Amino acid sequence: MVKIIAELCQNHRGDINTLKKMVWEAAEAGAAYAKIQTIFADDLTKREKFENEVREGETVKAIKRPYEPEYARLKPMDLDRKAHQIFLNECQAAGIKPLTTIFARSRIPFVHELGFKEVKVASYDCASFPMIRELKETFRHLYISTGATYDDEIEKTAKILTNHSFSFLHCITIYPTPLNQLNLVRMEYLRKFAKEVGFSDHTLVERDSLKASIAAIYIGAQVIERHFTILDKTMTKDGPVSINPKHLKELVEISKMSKGELEGYMSKNVPEFKQMIGLASRTLSYEELLNRDYYRGRFASKVNGQIIYNWEDRKVF
Repeated sequence: MVKIIAELCQNHRGDINTLKKMVWEAAEAGAAYAKIQTIFADDLTKREKFENEVREGETVKAIKRPYEPEYARLKPMDLDRKAHQIFLNECQAAGIKPLTTIFARSRIPFVHELGFKEVKVASYDCASFPMIRELKETFRHLYISTGATYDDEIEKTAKILTNHSFSFLHCITIYPTPLNQLNLVRMEYLRKFAKEVGFSDHTLVERDSLKASIAAIYIGAQVIERHFTILDKTMTKDGPVSINPKHLKELVEISKMSKGELEGYMSKNVPEFKQMIGLASRTLSYEELLNRDYYRGRFASKVNGQIIYNWEDRKVF
């Protein structure tokens, strides 16, 4: 069975009623998990480097993402303790497993106290080794995306998690991801280190529909994570890469196909399959490196007036 994770991300826009409806829609479509993000605007870090675009000639060296407008965008979408508890209650009532991504180490006790048993690790924290150790000690299973992460970092994380339950999800940190840059065969590399591997899909829904997720299932993905929305694609930042309930139900149904049925489906509906395969070992692209530079360190723990990044070997709690 392929596990389908419906990533609610911030497509709820901070509205609890929308969040509740998303949980039920994901459950009715047949997803295994509904996932939120434990993001707090107060954990956002201000880094002067990203206040203005940095260029060397025609080459962008650092993207522009000023702190103040980003904080203002994120703050209304904070999910406080009550909202997290409502999410958990709705998941239980709807019969779907709850999941969340933790973006700052200081929030680990908060998530644990609420009763989460499994959590997601974003790509940019795959190499945050102190955080990985703390999560290992706290939760029974980790789903870890590996986008914009170097091979030696992935291998060290796998070593830290020896004898612990975890899954590696292949991911390309380009939003949206072009089909010819997916490198889906990368899952075979990840399979050297994890018993369960999968794919976190950021392709453009309007252009590519479910093709990338279906191709990943065809070549052995055991987990598929897709951004999910019940709103119009124009209403949220992640809307263009988010599937709706109809798409999600279709993806769940396709994930149950036999290998032969999948092969027939692929030959008729996914002519781009060969360009999605790519390379098992590759260098990170220019755009991925730019995103890694910004997103790794975007959130941090703020302890006694000090900023502690997720990769720093300093006590947070």
